[in-house]
Formats: sequence, structure tokens, C-alpha cells
Amino acid sequence: MTILSELFSYAELERILSEESWIQGMLQFEAALAKAEARAGVIPPGASAKIAEHCRADLFDLTLLAKQAARAGNLAIPLVKMLAEAVARQDKDAARFVHWGATSQDAIDTGMILQLQEALGVLETDLQRLCETLAALASSHRATPVVARTWMQHALPSTFGFIVAGWLDALLRHRRRLLDLRPRVLALQFGGAVGTLAALAGRGPDVAKALSEELKLSLPTAPWHAHRDRVAEAATFLGLVTGTLGKIARDISLHAQTEVAELFEPSGDGRGGSSTLPHKRNPVTCAVVLSAATRVPGLVSTILAAMPQEQQRGLGGWHAEWETLPQIVRLAGGAAHHLAEMLPHLEVDAARMSANLDTTHGLIFAEAVSMALADRMGKIPAHMLVEAACEKARAGKRNLKDVLREDHGLHSHLTPADLEGLFDVRNYLGSADEFVRRVLADAAEFPRIA
Repeated sequence: MTILSELFSYAELERILSEESWIQGMLQFEAALAKAEARAGVIPPGASAKIAEHCRADLFDLTLLAKQAARAGNLAIPLVKMLAEAVARQDKDAARFVHWGATSQDAIDTGMILQLQEALGVLETDLQRLCETLAALASSHRATPVVARTWMQHALPSTFGFIVAGWLDALLRHRRRLLDLRPRVLALQFGGAVGTLAALAGRGPDVAKALSEELKLSLPTAPWHAHRDRVAEAATFLGLVTGTLGKIARDISLHAQTEVAELFEPSGDGRGGSSTLPHKRNPVTCAVVLSAATRVPGLVSTILAAMPQEQQRGLGGWHAEWETLPQIVRLAGGAAHHLAEMLPHLEVDAARMSANLDTTHGLIFAEAVSMALADRMGKIPAHMLVEAACEKARAGKRNLKDVLREDHGLHSHLTPADLEGLFDVRNYLGSADEFVRRVLADAAEFPRIA
């Protein structure tokens, strides 16, 4: 479905993942192969130039190619035939050297890797944008108090800066993973019929080296036709990224609930409205990201399930990757892009965050009181005393501090001033500020792409 491509993806990513781009990637392989073989003295230099002239996707009938691929079993077989025919119309001798010593999987896999290389580049840009936005948000709200929630219930005070720093820290780990996996995953596929490059009569390694240099891809130690860990690593990395993006979107959407009202996606003409409810302000970007986070794990499992491929060329498992991996890239990249576009305009209601700290009428400070008492009377007795006070406060719909003030058993352990201090949010934020500082320091030191 292309009608939803702007919702779940975006134009630049769709261009990279288009059918034309995949075909162009395969043709780029064929042109680079001819140049590499000419460099290695395997084919005449003039043949290389003639082949490269015809390696343009716009010269091919993709509809006819699709029909022939349905009979051939893959796109490379009819594509190579069409390329050879086109070259032959100009130079029959040069046409003899089209696809020399290569196999269909070499062209298909390398074309896919070239697409992935470009797609990971735009993803890296969006991850950097996300990190820069989150770093600014964490810094500006490092002292903004907010309710921390566990099991979706009020737990303890925290800061919004600390929550954002958690999001940022996770995305920094993904950026490190991306730097680490690039040379391993973005590798040339070139092995000929069964991976031995036998057709090149001992010149295979030389051609492979020249080919990797032409395409600016890593040169693998050996061809990897039936070893799909590179593809699976790319897919699982994208699954991890999408999971973190989904966590951020889930958090934002929960903070945006009417009853919470601490965060809001930006509003605007036609954005987040309802077809029937004029007052609605829906978190539309969060919905898109959560949709991706719901769909990507199943697609990743398909790639993982396709890994045990038969002998030297997979039957069906290899074919299962062709549509699945681009869909993973599309959803993960779309989620990152849309979140990166929205977050700079996220609206933060710090006053509402502060007000929500009082929603439980002081119960959020129960641990602070319990820990202060534990120093004086032991942890278990302190816990039981405060727990009983919490039940009394709930039953009477009273503030916990008022209930504790009336508890005469408490007076010998805590002064009124002590009690007041325990109900001051600034006194029970732990090391939140230090953790924010550390994450921001990591973000500042991360190598920035231009």
C-alpha cells in the first residue's frame, strides 16, 4: 500500500527502498564488477566501459522484468539477460563479459546491501537529531519534578529530565551499535555459483578486493551466500531501535492522557483531530511509532526464521528476506523520522507535573518517611507504621502528612521540621541529577556526523 507511505514512512526513505533503487543497486554491482575485472586484467577495459553505460535502471522495463522474475525465481536472472542484450546491441564482444564469474545472489544481495547502506545513513541522521533534541530537553528539565510511575501507578518523585535522560541513554546505545555493525554488515557479496569463485580461475580474490573498493563496501573474509547473520543482525538492530522508539512513544502517550496532561504533541491544522469530536488532540506521532513497534518484531522473527538456509544456496529462506527486510527498514526508519520531527515541538506542562505530585495526598512520600524512620526504629517496624498510616489516610481521604502528625508514636523519632522536610520533593530525588549529568556527558562526547 502506497497510500499510507507518508504516514508510516517518508519520501526519502521510500526513494531508497523503491523497486527502482533495488534494481539500480544490482546494476551498480554489475557495473562495478566489470570495472573490477578490468582492473584485475580479467576482462578487456573497453568491455567494462560498455557494460557500465547500460547499468541504469531507467533503461529497463520493470513490468517485463517482474513478469520474467516470476518464472525465473529471482530478479537477477532476467535483469542480467536484459543487460547483456542491451550491451550486445552496441558491442557483442563486450556483452560476453556481463556478469562474468558472478551468480544471481551476488547481484541481489549486494544490491540489497547498497540500499541498506543508504537507509542506515538516513536513520543515523534521525537518531542524531533525536539525541540532540532529548539532550536539550533533559538539560532544561533536569530539575522539573514529576511523578515516577511503576505498574502505571504513582511510585516516587523523580524529574522529567531524568526520564528523558533514560530515553536518550538508550538511543545512544543504538547509535554505538550502528557504528559497530556497519563494517560487519555492510559487506560485499561475491562468490560465484557456490562461493568459490571457480569461474575466475584463481583471480577471484583480486576481483573481490577491487569490487569492494569500487562499491565502498567491506570485503568479507569469505563469501556468505547461505550464512545470513549479517542480514539478521541488521534486522534485529532495527527491531531494537524500534522497540526503544516505541517505549518513548508509549511514555509520551501516557503522559498525554487527559487525566495526566503533562505532555502534548504539537497541535496544528489537521493534526491530531477527530472526525467527530472537536475537542480531541490525539498523539498521532506516538500512534505511528507504536504501530511500527507492534509490527517490526514479527518481521524480525521472519528474518531469524530464514537463517537456517540449505547448503550453498537457500531455498525459500533467502527469498523470504527480499520483501521483509525493506519493510523492517521502512517502519523503523519512518518511526525514527516522525519522532525526530515531532519531539522538538513537544509541549511540557511543568505546572501540571508538579500538581500531579499531590494527587495521592502525600502518599508518594511514604518511602521517604519509612526510610527516615528505619534509621531510628528498624526497617520492618518503620514500614509497618507508615503502611498503617497510608491506609488511614486513604480511608479518611486525608493527607498522609496530617495523619503522621497525629501519630504520637512518631514524635520521639521525627520532629515536625523533619516531617516537613520529608514531604519536600526536592529532598527525595536521589541521584537523578547526577545520572542526567552522566548521560548528557556521554551525549556530548558522541561523534557527530556532518
